[in-house]
Amino acid sequence: MFDITSPQNPRIKSVMRLQSKQSERREQNLIVVEGFREIVLALKSGFESVELLVAPDVCDYDRWISLRNSFPKSYTLSADSFTRLAYREGSDGFIALFRPHYFVPGDFTGRSNPVFIVLEGVEKPGNLGAVLRTADAAKVDAVWLCDTPTDIFNPNAIRSSVGCIFTVPVLQTTSIEALQWFHENSVITLAAALTAQESYHQIDLTCPVALVFGTEATGLSDLWLHRADKQILIPMRGQIDSLNVSISVAVMVFEAMRQRNFKS
Repeated sequence: MFDITSPQNPRIKSVMRLQSKQSERREQNLIVVEGFREIVLALKSGFESVELLVAPDVCDYDRWISLRNSFPKSYTLSADSFTRLAYREGSDGFIALFRPHYFVPGDFTGRSNPVFIVLEGVEKPGNLGAVLRTADAAKVDAVWLCDTPTDIFNPNAIRSSVGCIFTVPVLQTTSIEALQWFHENSVITLAAALTAQESYHQIDLTCPVALVFGTEATGLSDLWLHRADKQILIPMRGQIDSLNVSISVAVMVFEAMRQRNFKS
């Protein structure tokens, strides 16, 4: 017997609203996480578990057993009802609800020789997810989202980050707040810009540094271009003048890691 058999069940509809509406996630202070890997990463990162939804006909039994004691509530769903909820094709039969955790600038005061990624105005969940994968791979200290309405716990962002949204600290501030904090904490700000005169590999990236990126369409605001400590660029040899923002981030971040001999 399943706890929930109908796709029209009120619990199913409630979770679907959480998936589709940022306002609902904010109001209930809940996020929806799909997939065993992502759920495990959220648990390991200390996110508060609330509820587990499992499709026994779909999921791996041993994985189910490993998860169920980590949640105060759990429900079994028929395959039909789970399919209504599943956000991705080929879902593995696990969906969970967690309380979100939000970081603030003060959480990073006193970090030893940090590397930060700053994204201004980047809204596409796919780009954010790709940047978070790079941030996790390089083990940067945090990703700052400045002046962007992006919901960091949008299901698309969680999916495209393959769970790195839970392994990398992410915070949202205004650009002014970020600039002020970096300057007060002796973090060098390097703005990626097509108008820059120096290439990223010519810059010393072994000091506390924030690598700042804008959107592909408009680049960085005048605030960053005028007030960052320095502008840098990735030399382009072809006819296109820029890379996708997630690729630009990866190139510069791993140059910083190379200069640091891949040590923190």
